[in-house]
Amino acid sequence: MTLQEDALSRSYDAGLMRRMLAYLRPRRGLVALAVVLLIVNALLALVGPVLTKQVLDVAVPQRDLGLLGTLTAAYLAALLLEFGTEFAQGLLTTHIGQGVMHDLRMEIFARLQRLSIPYFDGHPVGRLMTRVTSDVETLNELFSSGVVAIFGDLFTLLAIMTLMMLADWRLALVAFAVIPLVWLTAYLFRRQVRDAFRDIRLRLARLNSFLQEHLSGMRIVQLFGRERAAADDFAAVNRSHLEAHLRSITVYAVFFPIIEVLGSVAVALLLWYGGVRFADQTLTVGTLAAFIQLTRRFFQPLQDLSEKFNIVQSAMASSERIFGLLDAPVTVPEPVTPVLLPRPIRGEVRFEGVWFRYRAGGAWVLRDVSFTASPGQTVALVGQTGAGKTTVISLLLRFYDPERGKITLDGVDIRDLPTAELRRFIGFVQQDLFLFSGDVLHNLRLDAPVPEEAAHLAAQRVGADRFIGRLPAGYSHVLGERGKSLSVGERQLLSFARALTLDPRILVLDEATSSVDTEAEAQIQQAIGELMAGRTSLVVAHRLSTILHADEILVFHHGEIRERGGHRELLEHRGLYERLYRLQLAAQDASLPSRAATG
Repeated sequence: MTLQEDALSRSYDAGLMRRMLAYLRPRRGLVALAVVLLIVNALLALVGPVLTKQVLDVAVPQRDLGLLGTLTAAYLAALLLEFGTEFAQGLLTTHIGQGVMHDLRMEIFARLQRLSIPYFDGHPVGRLMTRVTSDVETLNELFSSGVVAIFGDLFTLLAIMTLMMLADWRLALVAFAVIPLVWLTAYLFRRQVRDAFRDIRLRLARLNSFLQEHLSGMRIVQLFGRERAAADDFAAVNRSHLEAHLRSITVYAVFFPIIEVLGSVAVALLLWYGGVRFADQTLTVGTLAAFIQLTRRFFQPLQDLSEKFNIVQSAMASSERIFGLLDAPVTVPEPVTPVLLPRPIRGEVRFEGVWFRYRAGGAWVLRDVSFTASPGQTVALVGQTGAGKTTVISLLLRFYDPERGKITLDGVDIRDLPTAELRRFIGFVQQDLFLFSGDVLHNLRLDAPVPEEAAHLAAQRVGADRFIGRLPAGYSHVLGERGKSLSVGERQLLSFARALTLDPRILVLDEATSSVDTEAEAQIQQAIGELMAGRTSLVVAHRLSTILHADEILVFHHGEIRERGGHRELLEHRGLYERLYRLQLAAQDASLPSRAATG
């Protein structure tokens, strides 16, 4: 969805509204109670004008101080009850809104975890976070101060109109004479505020996009001295956002005084017409005073309804995006009739005539790829960037499904395996290791039911225990965001320890040493050797020196396996692998003088 689509959503959709209201069903008892309190509150608001009429028409003319005291006490009691019901109703609707928000966020997060990787390829993280945070918060406004309150405002209007018509229909028609002007003003207001609201969302999206881009690229901004230019660009975007808000404020600043003026016009008409009738002795002063109070109360719900249009509009836009996420198809579905792997797990991986492309009609990324990794065997995947190596790993992990051919694990098509069953037996170590902000032990176990001693032993076997022991709290040390306080080599050792802790039958290494410096590589290689022992291993290698002892090396070129064999066999073949190997040796030799000079 583009920024414009984000901003320019529909103003009302009955289907979306019904779907949103469905979230109230588990709380229908609380909703019913809130509606009852609203009705009681609306009726209590009518007590004041009725008592005012009794005071002016009965108690005062008769000089009945007892009745005057009773009416005054009743008026105060009605005010207290009105306050109590309004407080309870506000508390209830807020509770309802927060509960719906909690359930909706849980549903969204659960859906995000079920969605396939291709969905995340096409949706930026920042926009998905907006769905879970600000869009859900917008729906909270609808449930806590929108749906029930709109019903209350409509009931209040109906109750006031009914009471006025019953009390004096001619006087009521005079008060209602300005209603066409009120509705015309409200109609124009809704159009203006809708346009202003859309403009705000569009400019806010641009502001967020600018901030996300420049915060992510702050090193480049500072490295190339773009601080002043970036500040000027941000000032322009920020100013545009401010101007959109100011236009919205102007619309509100014009609308509410107009409604106030129209309310005053209605009161003026009442005073004129009521004064004439009072002079003719066909109207009491109490009735006129009650009508003036009712007219004032009549215009407040009209203002509220016009203002709540903005809440409904925002909720429509947010719900459309939220339900778009909840309805997003799972492109890598779970099997309809799942099967389990035969025990014991041997760890044989086989690709049979696999073809794959990321988009229908796009270029093939893999073409007729076939190979077998026998139990305990190490198979290396090499080739230039974009040759298809990482795609092979993504297919094995079922981030995607092949368009043709099949992939089997111990003879079972992985599409027939539950995803959790498949990934439980595969340990994945990648170049860009992701560490959570928890402690070291949490990052090793990832909440798996693994004894703490097993995690300690795994760290010891790959050599990670040495630097973990130097951390202030050892295995309880909190790593912070993505473990940025650790070196690349330390993070890589943690990834090996994590894989060993979970004890997979199949090991997948995707460029696991490409970011590690030469000094740390020896320790990393020792850890890899410990990790691969006795396991079927698929190794995507950038440095060919790391896969010299692989049982089989697959050389990829433009999505095809062009060569396969052992290291010596491929060198003797003098093909693509031999050229890649010689180029890397030449690059390493060329770097030696510069290292000596800097040393």
